[in-house]
Amino acid sequence: MALTTFILSAFLGVCAAAPAGDSQALGAVRTLDALHEAASKADGPRYFSLFTEDAVFLGTDAAERWPISQFKEYAGKRFAAGKGWTYVPKERHLSFSPRGDTAWFDETLENEKYGLCRGSGVLRKIKGEWKVAQYNLTVPIPNDLLEKVVGMIRGQ
Repeated sequence: MALTTFILSAFLGVCAAAPAGDSQALGAVRTLDALHEAASKADGPRYFSLFTEDAVFLGTDAAERWPISQFKEYAGKRFAAGKGWTYVPKERHLSFSPRGDTAWFDETLENEKYGLCRGSGVLRKIKGEWKVAQYNLTVPIPNDLLEKVVGMIRGQ
């Protein structure tokens, strides 16, 4: 059931983000969807093949700025143990450079443990394929809670 929901959500994300006939957007969307699918299946080789060689992954913790080689060490161990993570895309926005070889994105994601999340980053087209150059995962904090959350963080 979860896989069916994931596939349906991914399909709906493609339809929402890529107007009919827009192969540029469709290629970028497919890369992001493949990234989420590979992570949910703990498929490390597929997951890391979707990043550029100089990619950076920014996690939710302020200390989590990982060049791709360091991120592979962390996530590779999880994937090898059969532990992935599932973030289901709900909404996605893409913008492209005038040359069409760079795209910026932000996406709203749903995660069973963390609820509503946001991913944003940069894609680069390399040899005709879209690759993730930077991915930034965040947990949006409602403005009404921000001061309290900041206080909790400072208290650590």
